[in-house]
Amino acid sequence: MVEPKDANVPGGASAGVLDGIRVLDFTAMMSGPYATRLMADLGAEVIKVEPPEGDHIRTRPPTRQGRSTYFAQLNCGKKSLSLDLKKPAAIALIKDLVRTADVLVENYRPGVMQRLGLDYETLSALNPRLVYCSISGFGQTGSWSGRSAYAPVLHAGSGYDLANLAYQDGIERPLKNGIFVADVLGGSLAFGAVQAALLKALRTGRGDQVDLSLMDAMLGLLVYECQEAQFPAERRRPLYQPTKARDGFLLIAPVSQNNFEALARVVGHPEWMSDPRFATIHAREHHWSELMDELDRWAGDKTAAECEAAMNAGGVPSSRYFSVREAMQSPPVVERGVMQTVTDAAGSFQVTNPAFRFTESPAHARGSVPELGEHGPALLEAMGLAASDIEALQTQGVLYVGKAG
Repeated sequence: MVEPKDANVPGGASAGVLDGIRVLDFTAMMSGPYATRLMADLGAEVIKVEPPEGDHIRTRPPTRQGRSTYFAQLNCGKKSLSLDLKKPAAIALIKDLVRTADVLVENYRPGVMQRLGLDYETLSALNPRLVYCSISGFGQTGSWSGRSAYAPVLHAGSGYDLANLAYQDGIERPLKNGIFVADVLGGSLAFGAVQAALLKALRTGRGDQVDLSLMDAMLGLLVYECQEAQFPAERRRPLYQPTKARDGFLLIAPVSQNNFEALARVVGHPEWMSDPRFATIHAREHHWSELMDELDRWAGDKTAAECEAAMNAGGVPSSRYFSVREAMQSPPVVERGVMQTVTDAAGSFQVTNPAFRFTESPAHARGSVPELGEHGPALLEAMGLAASDIEALQTQGVLYVGKAG
């Protein structure tokens, strides 16, 4: 295993904590690419192995000049190697690469990598230090392991959608959701599991296989709901809801007793602190709708910004409801450098950085977005292949090299 280099490297650039780590990325769509992009953000060399037609997300909007920024946010900072894995020569090339790799991540349906001869048992025999991460809907074993499962399917099957429905009023059909919680959550957990396995490999010289189930991830998200399913509550727990101001909404969350007492002072009703309906957390739970109605009355003649400013000044957790565009331009996002400029063949744009920071090492989106197969020839040349051999692989349909822009 290549150990990370020092944080400071020549030329003023700073190496990430995964600098020198090589990752073979057999992922597509969202969950796997999310995990491996975090690795690229920390300086790992991530080689995205794509079929000749490329990752399906390459064609998904938003696009400009045929380039998908959706794909770009998930894959910036990676290298692209495009191979037809149905051809034995391509499998042989992958096995050569595995000998130099630290990590392999794949999110094919269970059984696909085994049929290709690229399963953990085969590849760990070539490289005992390899950390091999498989991301799937229901895990690698069990009666559901072969099911196809995208994020909305996992939202439905895990209980997430019905749990969310139970928190709504006057709605009978589960809500639509275009935000793929299962993919981002599963990708984040896979990223963390890979780091733990890399630490084991560093200590013992042996890698491991990570079996990441998106179904498991979704159930793990439902902390309260899993316990309430076993020990039903007497009543539905009270939920914070939008408070309606004159020009919009804000969310006020007086979680603790101190928060509530500060709230009572901010809205000019200090008597609430001794009101038997509101004085204690238990009492407020029984009179929750009354408290929410009172907040609507207080906010009704004020702007949402005025309400938020008053709450924050008084120490009450609150926020206006922002659009994503507005949030991207908000002070904490700008001040922390959450958005990073990257480029593809159509120009520059912004993607999010990781939510975590290090004091001495960078953690941010790296470089540009790879064109399909762009790095294949250079990678194969570094493996010792002659230019004529690389050209022959292209002619035989083993290696595909797209335009570099």
